[in-house]
Amino acid sequence: MIVRPDGDSLQLIRQPDHARLAGAVMEHCLSLATHPRRAAILHAIAEHDNGWTEEDQTPLFNAADGGVHDFVSAPLSVRHRVWPRGIARLAQDPWAAALVAHHADTVYDRFHTDLQWTAFFADVRRLRERFRSETGLSLPELVADYAFVRIGDLVALAFCTGWLGEHRFGDVTVRLEGARVTVVPEIFANTVIPIEIAARSIPRLRFRSDDELQRLWTAATTITLRGEVAAVPHF
Repeated sequence: MIVRPDGDSLQLIRQPDHARLAGAVMEHCLSLATHPRRAAILHAIAEHDNGWTEEDQTPLFNAADGGVHDFVSAPLSVRHRVWPRGIARLAQDPWAAALVAHHADTVYDRFHTDLQWTAFFADVRRLRERFRSETGLSLPELVADYAFVRIGDLVALAFCTGWLGEHRFGDVTVRLEGARVTVVPEIFANTVIPIEIAARSIPRLRFRSDDELQRLWTAATTITLRGEVAAVPHF
């Protein structure tokens, strides 16, 4: 779950919805237009968080602070199980599955020396190699194609989370400015891409129990967050 504070409310966005938004944005990427693996790459982008589907049916109560766990603070057991599940769902598209496995290995790279994560990394790397080998393509080709996945993820995350500041991957920089996500360098042919995503709005409280949180979730108003993405040569 993405948890976006907004004044006295919390806007809760499901991770699979965020991934589909990332895929919709990257359909406009110029360098993907004639890419021989465009379909598989876009499939990976749009489905990279499908393993969160079950987890995001309802918000997860954080008993430690009376808040809502987001995808960063979710218990290790949750973060560890969503990725193998999501990768397995892409088995019929092995290149997409390999890309999502590489994504799991990459986004948690800060934990590579943490013994609690050893089995997780072994699993996702094994899955990455299994699906990559099915395609006959190389690891450097996978790493090159993965850039599209990560860029799409960062663009959608900046918008959905409201994260300020710059976020970088390789030579690409992403920055949220109001409701506009600006991307450098220019990768969308000077096209301004309108975006929107559904969120459920609940009061921003210190919840006394999971029951209270779930009652508010059930009664929550669904809203639509709207904005745009634009790529420019430089800031």
